[in-house]
Amino acid sequence: MQKVAILAYDQLAMFEFSCALELFALPRPEYNDWYITDVVSFDSGLLQAIGGLQIIARQVNCLESYNLLIIPGWPTDDNSVDVQLATEICQFATQGKRIVSFCSGAFLLAQLGLLQHKQATTHWRYADLFRHRFGQVKFVENVLYTQDNNISCSAGSAAALDLGIEIIRQDFGHVIANQVARRLVISPHRSGGQAQYIETPVAKQKEIFAQTIDWAINNLHQALEVDDLACYAKMSRRSFDRRFRKALSTSPKAWLNLQRVNLAKQLLETEQLSIEQLATKVGFDNAITLRFNFNKYVGITPSQYQLQFSRQT
Repeated sequence: MQKVAILAYDQLAMFEFSCALELFALPRPEYNDWYITDVVSFDSGLLQAIGGLQIIARQVNCLESYNLLIIPGWPTDDNSVDVQLATEICQFATQGKRIVSFCSGAFLLAQLGLLQHKQATTHWRYADLFRHRFGQVKFVENVLYTQDNNISCSAGSAAALDLGIEIIRQDFGHVIANQVARRLVISPHRSGGQAQYIETPVAKQKEIFAQTIDWAINNLHQALEVDDLACYAKMSRRSFDRRFRKALSTSPKAWLNLQRVNLAKQLLETEQLSIEQLATKVGFDNAITLRFNFNKYVGITPSQYQLQFSRQT
């Protein structure tokens, strides 16, 4: 059973806080062993939130009973941290328990020294300030989220939902994560490496471009090549490559491989397939190519992934 603490603080950012509540505190009796969540604070009394709202959280002086801590933002101009709060979060991290920061929450973790030599990110508007103040952090620019061992950081605002869905997927598998995402009316999966913002959004492209992406996702079992996508979009290969990279900040080939890996992850959780059968079902030409790309994007082999996650569906 996962016990979750959502940290509340003075001048709380309500959007990220609401994301944390929706993801981890909303009761979901249809799922076994769902999260047990408390909103906690090391401060007493009413907390002031953005917009003049006031919040009463459960006052605590330790985090020992929790194994997942969510930090939904943190003031970027405040260098002071309560001693007890700092001590408890550092001990929490030392014990290997998971810590998740949303948006500017990475500032608190960096102030406590927990991100030294670790990958981290935050909202793009705070990127320069973060790099200036925390030079020992391996700051990753323009990604939705990072995960480095037991500490995860999301970029701003809606990226918190993407990271939250990924945490749910790791705990409960693709099927449940996709169900939660659908109820939130968001994409089931946006990888952490995807860009935080797109200068020319897909919605502003001609409709055929968006249709091509949908068509490719629905036909991953075929041995699609980038030329096939360009042909479907009625574009030259050069024009398609350029517009695709501008819209999604990645190449069409890399995007195709990532979608195939995501499909492979879902199948590994729900079906018993040989590695050759799996490669065929997701459109890779052979098992070697599947293993290479799976390890590239997931960091473990397909068999290791299946052992870890198939029991959770």
